[in-house]
Amino acid sequence: MDYTELSRRYAGKRLLRSEILIDDPLFEHLLNTYYFSPKPAIQKKWSHYQCQRCGNQKQSLFGEIPCCDCKRTHLYCRKCIETGRVMECLSLYEWAGPEPDWPSLPNACTWTGELTQSQQKAADRIIQAIQSREKELLTWAVCGSGKTEMLFPGITEALKIGKRICIATPRTDVVRELLPRLREAFSGVYIQGLYGGSLEKDGTAQLIIATTHQLLRFKHAFDVMIIDEVDAFPFTHDPTLSFAAVRAKKEVSTTIYLTATPRQEHQTRMAKQKLPHVFVPKRFHGHPLPVPAFRMSYALKKDLQKSYPPKAFFKWFASREISTRQLLIFVPTIKLAKRITEKLSAILTDHTMTAVHSTDHDREEKIRQFRNKQFQILVTTTILERGVTFPSVDVTVFDAGHPVFDEAALVQIAGRAGRSPEDPTGEVVFFHDGKTEAMVQAVRAIIKMNKRGGFR
Repeated sequence: MDYTELSRRYAGKRLLRSEILIDDPLFEHLLNTYYFSPKPAIQKKWSHYQCQRCGNQKQSLFGEIPCCDCKRTHLYCRKCIETGRVMECLSLYEWAGPEPDWPSLPNACTWTGELTQSQQKAADRIIQAIQSREKELLTWAVCGSGKTEMLFPGITEALKIGKRICIATPRTDVVRELLPRLREAFSGVYIQGLYGGSLEKDGTAQLIIATTHQLLRFKHAFDVMIIDEVDAFPFTHDPTLSFAAVRAKKEVSTTIYLTATPRQEHQTRMAKQKLPHVFVPKRFHGHPLPVPAFRMSYALKKDLQKSYPPKAFFKWFASREISTRQLLIFVPTIKLAKRITEKLSAILTDHTMTAVHSTDHDREEKIRQFRNKQFQILVTTTILERGVTFPSVDVTVFDAGHPVFDEAALVQIAGRAGRSPEDPTGEVVFFHDGKTEAMVQAVRAIIKMNKRGGFR
């Protein structure tokens, strides 16, 4: 029997039987000949249980359900239920046969662009980390510095020496944004994008772009793990995702972290020289980051409760530096995004607009339409704070003092402006009814980055 295809499909994964698309006789044969190894799906450790897929040990996230096969009531994990129900009576299966032999792909990159000096420095450091099998490297690059392009030489090197690579990101929108760019840059390489709702599900490619949730199905699969936006929600708030990212990489592997706003944990490790890093202080077009302006709006809360935009917004909107720019409006909640859009549409009747948020099934299409300038104004939640690029926009935040807008979020939001060489500035305005520490620190961080980039 040729196990090459089976190895490529199932090695480096931990799957339920229902996810292994093999008929029962062949599966039983592979199980009896130790090509698949069963593991308990839920394991009892002392007085508590642990899900062996997502690592959940929080007992409140286990439930009980009658099992139609066993005719008994079993525990199941509610934490990773969206990936398929893991029950106490089930097994998770790992491929124990021969490992797949990933090919060497010389000159895989077909991108013809050029990196800036700062980008090249970071790219060279990433190559070095991959070649020498360094455990981890953090790439700290300001918003709009061209982090994706900096990865191309490192990915090229990894493919050249027959490595398997995963680019993991916390958000679906980022996968959708990156996938066509990677496919264009590596046009001869089969690349898969894995996210909720993606058509590709089997995860058999040598180069994969996936949401961190999708990594729950992998174990010891990747030689190079690139975690984009390592500081982003939900990665920073859900220990399951970091658990999945660690387990998905091989025991000897390299992890590359990408971020414009490293969290305190990473900054502390860098300061103690316990986390190797490379810093990219400039945007790829050589212009500084836009510094947000604060606009006080005393009746902000009262206005927003009525789903009415801040009065100060209309004064600013009428006097924008470049009125032809598109406009991104960030609001703290989905409910407000919907209502503000309705109210604003009735007021600014000569402007086309729409709203997007995490539960919007048409989000991908609306983003595409905004990018194609079919809408002039896009109202959004923090779902678009990072990972998407629009060439010429102004950016505003309604209620910038809301707790959902922490320092990292505000820095990322400000980074949506001025990303194009043709329009490298863009206005960023925080509408508020009182400055918060997050707002002040975000502006300080942006000014500090600009100074490190040689701007005054």
